[in-house]
Amino acid sequence: MNVNLAPSPTSSLKPAAQNVSALKQVFQTIDADSCPNSYNFHMHTVYSDGRLQPEELLSQAIAIGLKGLAITDHHSTKGYIQAQIWLDNWKFNHPDNSATPSLWTGVEINAELLNNEVHILGYGFEPQHPSLQPYLRGKSTEGTYGYSASRVIEAIHEAGGLAVLAHPCRYRSTADKLIPEAAHFGIDGVETYYAYTNPNPWKPSPKQTDLVKELVENYGLLGTCGTDSHGLSILVRV
Repeated sequence: MNVNLAPSPTSSLKPAAQNVSALKQVFQTIDADSCPNSYNFHMHTVYSDGRLQPEELLSQAIAIGLKGLAITDHHSTKGYIQAQIWLDNWKFNHPDNSATPSLWTGVEINAELLNNEVHILGYGFEPQHPSLQPYLRGKSTEGTYGYSASRVIEAIHEAGGLAVLAHPCRYRSTADKLIPEAAHFGIDGVETYYAYTNPNPWKPSPKQTDLVKELVENYGLLGTCGTDSHGLSILVRV
């Protein structure tokens, strides 16, 4: 399926990294073969618990030929900001290169859901929006209200972004309980394609993928993919 990444009239005033309309279109095309060579929406840099500098991550993305990506550091957008500066300079110095990937804003936020600490990914939001500032201080939010999944999802939405439940089969409660609850609170999507056993080469775990994909479809949610990379290669988790 071809994806038109041209901004709509309502999104043209925002930076491309906040073009949620285009991002939704991409998420609607994601399948088991999308990651890690076409799209990757879960990666970390040295600005949280990763080992790559933002420019190193972007250099790998360009070399691989990624079409779109997001840096999702824990409680920080500093890695994204540095990556955006580097990518803008790269595009300026390569004006005829048509392989420039689309970079969206991203973050990973800890939250409470059904007495589990879960991770919620935010995409396409305004990094400076007041609602997100409590979650962008490099550490988990304190206090029952701010820590709740419902409030985290709400804050991402208030900042104009999409909220996605990360790796739903890694928690104490099962995905068939967590996903309906997250959907009740207005979550936009779920990380459907994830490699739970950290294989190399990267490949989404079949059993978990089938379960999550069915739940995503039943609740009308978007499906995403990502390597959750923390090491020196964005093609695997560590």
